[in-house]
Amino acid sequence: MRKWLLLIGFVASVTAMNAALKKDIGILPDSAAAEIRKVKTGWNFGVLPSIAYDADLGFQGGLLGNVYFYGDGTQYPDYIHSLYLEASYSTKHYGMVRFNYDSKYLIPHHRLMLDATYLPEAMCDFYGYNGYQSRYQYEWQYWNKDPQKRDSAYMSRAYYKYRRDFFRVSMDVERELPHDMRVTMGIGVLGYLIGRCNFQMLNSTIKKDSTMYLDPTVEGLYDKYVRWGILNEAERKGGWHPYLRIGATYDTRDQLACPTRGIHADVFFTYTAAFNSPHYGQQADAGYNHLQLNFTFRHYVSVYKNRVIFAYRVGLQNLLAGKSPYYLNTMLNTQFIKRVFYEGLGGGNSLRGVLRNRILANGYAYSNIEWRFRIVDFDIRRQHFYIGLTPFFDMGMVTQPYKLDEEELKRTIDQCNAEDDTNIDINDFFSFKKSDIYRPHMSAGIGLKAAMNENFVVSVDWAAAFDQQDSRDLTNFYIKMGYLF
Repeated sequence: MRKWLLLIGFVASVTAMNAALKKDIGILPDSAAAEIRKVKTGWNFGVLPSIAYDADLGFQGGLLGNVYFYGDGTQYPDYIHSLYLEASYSTKHYGMVRFNYDSKYLIPHHRLMLDATYLPEAMCDFYGYNGYQSRYQYEWQYWNKDPQKRDSAYMSRAYYKYRRDFFRVSMDVERELPHDMRVTMGIGVLGYLIGRCNFQMLNSTIKKDSTMYLDPTVEGLYDKYVRWGILNEAERKGGWHPYLRIGATYDTRDQLACPTRGIHADVFFTYTAAFNSPHYGQQADAGYNHLQLNFTFRHYVSVYKNRVIFAYRVGLQNLLAGKSPYYLNTMLNTQFIKRVFYEGLGGGNSLRGVLRNRILANGYAYSNIEWRFRIVDFDIRRQHFYIGLTPFFDMGMVTQPYKLDEEELKRTIDQCNAEDDTNIDINDFFSFKKSDIYRPHMSAGIGLKAAMNENFVVSVDWAAAFDQQDSRDLTNFYIKMGYLF
């Protein structure tokens, strides 16, 4: 119910503000807006409570601030400096502390981005390998409140969860070249501290007879993958990984935040090394040094001025050499870190409406298609605002699956059944049809955008998956900053 109230409140406030503006100051038509509006100059501050909702992460509370410096406004709507800071925590035990700096003008002809992020997550999603090859059992995770419809198959709401603390420190530099070309280089360190859910902490405020109580004796999917040997000793607890990234970009966009025309295409390579750790595992000795290829193509087409924009993105991430631990494949590499974390694939930052991390493989491809309608523009105290609607369609698929040995898994599961006197059916967990591995995951939905000064954009997206194996939930709302791409 709270998620509906949040969305209704947001829409109502936007509607009321829009009505008041029409009555008191009027809405500027396109021609008048072009003549009357002044470009932004100097410093511009945006400080807000970090009150947001994500279908995967729950309600989020905290504080965020974004400071822009436009100088004399020559480059407006681009900014000279952007400093972003956020600290928040969600009802599903997802935390965030992040600092990000972005500038195209601090170093002449270069773009510099610095990022420092810490994300503690008590219940991170884990649905197994290779998309549809891993079967998703909704009834194992969700308790039916209606006794007449209740299914005895329920196990735990933490069944598809594990604990993950993520650290990142990065620096990316982009060099401008003639003919809209740029070269990029980035360095950084990633830290993943992983393990079984901390049930003592999660149950600290829950009564034992409550349906929300998490039974620590129930094995989740992460536990089973460890027990069955799919997750080995060198990767099951996470690790620390320095990386080096280099690539090239072709960019003809007219602006950064919401382009109305142009192409943005990039190709880059990421080499990720590994450190041995006495606590988290011998990742370096296990050969977890690897090279990945990423390619992304974004195209923005003006159908009618800046009022109707057709935008689409296609991309892939593939493993070229070496071995990559599973937890690194939950992240979609990107040349510049605009969002706090790019899950790959599934969830609000990649395939909206699809379960987060639903597609976990060595390689995958994806696409996003959006129609961006700019409905109305207005000014409040010299600040420029607009409201927009964005219907969209998302799709992703596995291109490089993990190799799962059906016969070996059957022997392992049969042995566990004999030891525990259980009757686990391998078909409840895996499909070994090749067609299931490469079957596309699809979703669709619509977004509401509220923007200030072109760059500060609050986005509310709703989406639904086409297949119930990707999500049965029809209340997949995401309230975030900025457009998806």
